[in-house]
Amino acid sequence: MEKLKVGVIGTGHLGKLHIKMFKQIDSCELAGIYDIDFQAAKDAGDEFNIKAYESLDGLLDEVNAVSIVATTSAHHELAIKCLNKNIHVFVEKPITATINEAEEIVELAGLKNLKLQVGHIERFNPALISLEKYMLEPMFIQTDRLAQFNPRGTDVAVVLDLMIHDIDIILSLVKSEVAHVEASGVAVVSDSIDIANARIQFENGAVANVTASRISQKKMRKMRIFQKDNYISLDFITGVSEVYRLVPVDEKIDSAFISFGEIGVGDRKKRVVYEQPELKEINALKYELELFIDSILNNSRTVVSGEDGLKALKVADIILNKIDESIRLIKK
Repeated sequence: MEKLKVGVIGTGHLGKLHIKMFKQIDSCELAGIYDIDFQAAKDAGDEFNIKAYESLDGLLDEVNAVSIVATTSAHHELAIKCLNKNIHVFVEKPITATINEAEEIVELAGLKNLKLQVGHIERFNPALISLEKYMLEPMFIQTDRLAQFNPRGTDVAVVLDLMIHDIDIILSLVKSEVAHVEASGVAVVSDSIDIANARIQFENGAVANVTASRISQKKMRKMRIFQKDNYISLDFITGVSEVYRLVPVDEKIDSAFISFGEIGVGDRKKRVVYEQPELKEINALKYELELFIDSILNNSRTVVSGEDGLKALKVADIILNKIDESIRLIKK
């Protein structure tokens, strides 16, 4: 079977990782790369033995699909150009800088029946993948995503840079519409919001408390999920998940589980069981790019669709507006 020809637009740090992963995927051929800074593209081309194109059109004439790994402000223009040339698009998160831009991309991809996938990489984190066998019906979610300061990414607020990862995961887990949002945040070392907290309430009663910071001394990427008879902890850095479940005292449990005794009285008495799902050996970036290629070759739905990216962006936009409101109230 003929391999799908792909290209990478953007050859910065993350762009080079895309180049490296595409070269390892057997179902596609990396046909070339492009960057607005041709010297950067040429250097990357020399490093990975890949042709660097001086013009975007030159690259697009040779590929069936692209990965857009440029600054967020450039996503819209690049995606529209690619889709108009009937090229499938993988675009890094956030999908675009504005909701209107995202809506245009999603609509155009739909009209042209082209695949559009958004790079919400944490959907493919081993910690989350290892929970596939569990029924997840969260009623309360706590997330903490803290990073050390890095000038890369400060062109957007931390809500779009970091928090949007957790927003996307939460929206994929909670099968309900957002009912209410409260949020606050401050700019500390850049001109945009560097630390933010949001409380998202859903129509089904579920609540998510989400914190993101890019000025932390230590890295942290954790999510805690509380649901009926379950507490689940995910560490996105280590890829490890831990599950605490309440089970009937007479239920036979796997020998690999650890029992922490019993809780409750009478007919309501249950046993507390601890288990650590098997750690999945997955390269999240390679896996999401493989699934993008598969969706094209098999004409199947992308795992993280343009609609998913738009939905996450809309919630992020609400959070940013709530932060702006809180800042204006403080200044009054």
